[in-house]
Parts: sequence; C-alpha cells; structure tokens
Amino acid sequence: MPAPDLQTFVRELEQRGWLKRISVEVDPVLEITEIADRVTKAGGPALLFEKVRGSGMPVLINAFGTRERMCLALGAERLDDVAARVQLLIKPEIPVTLLDKIKKLPQLIQLGSLPPRIVRRGVCQEVVHTDDADLTVLPALKCWPLDGDLASSNVYPHVRERIASEPACAPPGGEGRYLTLTSVFTKHPGTGERNVGTYRVQVFGPKLAAMHWHLHHDGARHFRAYRELGRRMPIAIAFGGPAVMPYAATCPLPPGMDECLFAGFLNGSAIELVACVSQPEIEIPATAEIVVEGYIDPAEPPLVEGPFGDHTGFYSLADLYPRLHVTAVTHRRNPIYPTTVVGKPPQEDFWLGKATERIFLPLLQMIIPDIIDYNLPMFGCFHNCAFVKIRKEYAYQARRVMSAIWGAGQMAFTKIIVVVDHDVDVQDEQSVLFHVCANVDPKRDVMFVDGPLDILDHASPGLGVGSKMGIDATRKIAGEGAVRHWPDEIEMSAEIRERVTRRWVEYGL
Repeated sequence: MPAPDLQTFVRELEQRGWLKRISVEVDPVLEITEIADRVTKAGGPALLFEKVRGSGMPVLINAFGTRERMCLALGAERLDDVAARVQLLIKPEIPVTLLDKIKKLPQLIQLGSLPPRIVRRGVCQEVVHTDDADLTVLPALKCWPLDGDLASSNVYPHVRERIASEPACAPPGGEGRYLTLTSVFTKHPGTGERNVGTYRVQVFGPKLAAMHWHLHHDGARHFRAYRELGRRMPIAIAFGGPAVMPYAATCPLPPGMDECLFAGFLNGSAIELVACVSQPEIEIPATAEIVVEGYIDPAEPPLVEGPFGDHTGFYSLADLYPRLHVTAVTHRRNPIYPTTVVGKPPQEDFWLGKATERIFLPLLQMIIPDIIDYNLPMFGCFHNCAFVKIRKEYAYQARRVMSAIWGAGQMAFTKIIVVVDHDVDVQDEQSVLFHVCANVDPKRDVMFVDGPLDILDHASPGLGVGSKMGIDATRKIAGEGAVRHWPDEIEMSAEIRERVTRRWVEYGL
C-alpha cells in the first residue's frame, strides 16, 4: 500500500537503500541542482539534504527518480499493474451469476470509499503562521543560473514593453527561486469542482509570489472564472502528503475530475483533507508537510515571472502571470521540504511522465482502440514525440490514428507522432527508428497539420500554436499511394532460435 505521508515514504526509501542523506551544508541556490542533476542522470538514489543554507528544513529531491521508486510511491510492483487496475475500472466485467456478483462486492465497496474525506484536524497544521507567514523561510531552489534574470535575453519583447508602461508589473526583487514540486489546490467558483495541479511558483518576498500556469491548465480556467465574477481566488499549495499525491497532481485528467478522487483510487483508500486556516474554502491533504495559503486578486496587474530553466532543456521566457498573496504558512513539526529540478533529460520528472504513459494507456485505448502500445521517448520531453503501435487493417489507418491523438486531451500537444506496425517494439527506440528509415517515403508517408502546441515549445512560430508532423512507418498496402511490392522483413525461424538458446552453453560462448 502507498505510504500515507512523506515521512513514511522517506523511511521506506531508506530501508530499501534508495535514499542518501547529505549531512554537510549545501546552498539552495544552484548547488543542490548540480548535485541532483548528476545523481539523477546516473540513476542514483533519492537525496535528503539535512543542512540547507538559510533554512531549518531538510530538502528531499529525486524521490521519484527511478522506475522502482515511482512504483513504490504508487504501491505497485510494476507500473503496468496500476494500468491494469485502471482498465478494470473503465471496462468492468459485468457479473452474470450470483457468485460473480458476490465476488464483485468488495470491489464495489472499495470504489464507494475512494472520494476524499474531510477531517477536522491534520498534522499539516501542527504549526500555524498567519501574520508572521514568510515564504522565504522555505528552502526554495534557484535551479539554473538565469532563472529570474530579466537582464538576460530570455524575456518576451511585449513583457519589456509592459514593464516600461506599467512599472507595477515589474517583480520586486527576488533571486529567481522557485517552489517546484507543488500540489496547487483551487476550486471553480461556480461548480465548486476541485483541481490539483503541479505549477511552479516564483518567490518574490515573505508574502508575494507569482503563479505560473498555462492557458490550457485547469487552474488557469478557474482563475478566468473568478476574474469574470470579479472575485478573489483562494488558493493553497501543499507539499508532501500521501505518496500518491505528487503524482496525481501531475496527471492529465479530464476537466472536472477530482485529482483527490484519483489519488484515492491509486491509494486504495480515501485521501483525508482538512480545511485551510485562512482560506477555508480550500481543503488540503491532512498529512502534508507544508502548506502555503493565499489568494489571487484578478483585478491586480499581473507580475513578470521567469525566465525559468524548464523540462524542455531551454529557459521558458519571462511572461506575465497572476500575483499570489500569502495569508498563511502551516506545517507539521519538523517538516521535510520536497522539491524537484527540471532541465535536460533525464530528470526526475521523466519517471512521473513514464508513469502517466503506462497508467493512462487503457484510457487512451478507450478513445482510440487501434492503439496497442505507445512510448513517450525521453528525448521528446513529453510533448515533442510519441511512438505508437497499431495492428494495421486498412489503408491510411495510421493517419486516422494520428488525427485522433491530436484530438485527445493533453496528447493534442504532441508535435511528432510516429506510427509503426504491431510487431515493432515501441519501447525500443532503435527499432522504431529502423522502421522509420526502412518503411518511409518522405513525400508519401509524412503528413503535416496545424494546431495547438505546448506553450513551452520555443520552436513554434506562435506561442502555443504551430505545425505538427505525423510519420507513417507502417508497411504500405494498396490504397496508400504508389506502393511497390513490399518485401518480408528478415527473421530467424522459431525452431532455430529455440535450438540455439538450448545449446548456448555447449558453444562455450
């Protein structure tokens, strides 16, 4: 079963030898990033920095930085085991006999217990700061050298013009330090639907920060609803809590689906929530380590946020985002501050994305049944590339699948899609590239479309919009343009493979 809180998760990591404690003092400005970057790229352990300059809180990083640690957080042996549970949820077997119905009863009872449960108290509020709330006591990282540097070239021209015409948009100092591994809790003012998202937050002072969310994020959608009503938007940022919560906050769930409900499904039991002390409309995990409470006033001018070294491997440019006013900081006694670094892959976030790839395969197959499997390769930085496997049955099926993916939720932002046949292992990137080179005529088999892209894609001609490419690397059949006789792919017979395997020791190799 997944750990109920971060401290339990840390103990489990340590018991398995998957965590390293660093007892010497380290600097949250750049130094922790460089250490974590080296360890993550080497497939190393989670790191707990016990002495962080300028803060009394230890810092945990790279907690999810391997497949094994991601599985531990989700309480599963394999990520595909979680996907199998999702598949049973969306395609349940209908019980026919009385015995089948009795066997199904425990599962139905469990599903009824998964919605979040509101409790009166939580360890996240063992220590409460309101008037003396101070964001700067958190060991927020400055991850990369040009983070927050408005003197660099990583600033949109319209932002410089806005600062010149409206000085109130200029940030009041700050070191380019960010809250990163966040669970940001908001509610829609009309429907009351909850959203939990992982959005970066730039710290500017004890009670001021900038909230970075993209236009298509649910948090931004809630913000627009508050702006239309002319009301302040309550908000809370939680760190830690149930081990499944950081992952659930990153999931590309459909709008209106509560991440806390999905976290309860992953957890196998309801997530306990407690009302914030200064923003009681918002509930947060009762077992969280730290909670930052506050509000956003849509009537106020936005604040320049960024630049920020992002998961694309480049700096995302400074732009205008809502200003967050802090009304309280609460935490448990002796809290751990969890954080993460993004940048050129591999980073810790790759494994969060890989979990989503595996767990959401059944949901993608429900929308597009043609898909057998898919892979979001590391070099694609999530939205830049997808390898897709299908069992081809008719002409231009690969193009139909590409078009369907470009209309499927967060997959719509995929810039390059490669479709291969059922006998190609999409998890083997060299195999996919071999079939791209072997099976593709560029003029016949490559298609281009225009549409929305990831906001962070700096290569697109417009912000969040541009062209996408689909590559049909399947075997070509009649009806797909000019197709010559297609040869068989070389493959050894099963009998000989079995014989050589059986006699391998005899060969002395």
